[in-house]
Amino acid sequence: MKIEYQHTFGLPRKVVWKYIKDEKVLGSAIPSCRTFVQSTKGLYQAEIDVNIGPLKDVITLEVSLEKERVPSYLQLLLKGRGNLGEISGNGEIFFNDQQGSTQLNIQAEVKVSGTLSGAAERVISGGANKGIEKFFLSVEKEIKKNLYLLRKGRK
Repeated sequence: MKIEYQHTFGLPRKVVWKYIKDEKVLGSAIPSCRTFVQSTKGLYQAEIDVNIGPLKDVITLEVSLEKERVPSYLQLLLKGRGNLGEISGNGEIFFNDQQGSTQLNIQAEVKVSGTLSGAAERVISGGANKGIEKFFLSVEKEIKKNLYLLRKGRK
């Protein structure tokens, strides 16, 4: 399943780049995220609650940064497993300056197998952009919160 999405952050690219890989920012922005930790440089481990209609599961994810061109490009690989299925995917994120803001262009491909596949496909194809939009709005909110705390000397 292919996903293409574009999002504009109201923040400079240098700031977005700094925080887009921060485990605390990401863990707070991912809906139903139990844990999100960077186990080694460029490798993240997460546990996420999945609720799709009557289906409930905990997916253990591994996200790895495969390629990086500072501050304009990230390539990610995703592998996950739960009791009801598996998920895998890869994606590319392009960061572009846009008059003091940052425009992200995302291109991804996701595969879901097992019991989750039918329900996930309907959700992903029907609501992928809404879910992605919600995620990036949450990321922006978390970045702004971090910047505020830094200015106040609380971080």
